[in-house]
Amino acid sequence: MSIRKASHAGSWYSDSHKELSRQLDNWLNLADLTHGPARAIIAPHAGYQYCGACSAFAYRQVSPVVVKRVFILGPSHNVRLSGCALSSAVKYRTPFYDLIVDTQVYSELDSTGHFVRMELDVDEEEHSIEMHLPYVAKVMADYKDSVTIIPVLVGSLSPEDEALYGRIFSRYLSDPDSLFVISSDFCHWGHRFRYTYYDSSQPEIHLSIAKLDRMGMDIIETMNPTAFTDYLKKYGNTICGRHPIGVLLQAALQLIRAGKHKMSLKFLKYAQSSQCRNMNDSSVSYAAASLTIE
Repeated sequence: MSIRKASHAGSWYSDSHKELSRQLDNWLNLADLTHGPARAIIAPHAGYQYCGACSAFAYRQVSPVVVKRVFILGPSHNVRLSGCALSSAVKYRTPFYDLIVDTQVYSELDSTGHFVRMELDVDEEEHSIEMHLPYVAKVMADYKDSVTIIPVLVGSLSPEDEALYGRIFSRYLSDPDSLFVISSDFCHWGHRFRYTYYDSSQPEIHLSIAKLDRMGMDIIETMNPTAFTDYLKKYGNTICGRHPIGVLLQAALQLIRAGKHKMSLKFLKYAQSSQCRNMNDSSVSYAAASLTIE
């Protein structure tokens, strides 16, 4: 019965319960509730000093009173993975309290034959899921005894596989008790990321990056997975959570086709780690979005 430790606490975010609570409260108080209650959110997974304030705009849209299960889909940064993997842990540590893995949903996902299990060391090395756990624990604190989490590590999926996993997750997305957390940063720009796209119509590099990201965000808001795939092929934007986003869009497409739900996906905040002005600079972009379903 493995417990996943909070391996990035004390470096990527504070390991002090008191300090972390103060930070998250401050960021959440600065964000407005404008597009909720969220059935799914898109939020970044960098160190909190860079993206904590941006993430708050997504988590502010969550209504904890209705959420019973939190699906966290994060991209794999460290291991090659062609499908999706589930955790071998039964609990995830946070500086606040332990989050419990939903073994029933895990069993249902296992039964599809399309999921593998990741080893605990792989889980603890990866940051894309963990960086959302303090926010989940904070927002769900009053309901901590009734909420479970479903961590899913998402590999390098083909469009066909994104559609397959979208079909699997669509039944859960349609359930008001569910919240989907889609973990993604946006453009990673600079030589260290081997990506230096520049739109010469823009007077500054950081404005070119923002224009490129906004183009992708606008497409995501249409919830058209094919258009998003085409955008990525054309521009190569280094959106690290492109496959978790693709799975969400495919799941939403299933509900759109069923014609039973009214959905709206909206980006609420955008930020960059720094403003690139020359080719020796680098930056990572962050964006927060909320999907509502009626």
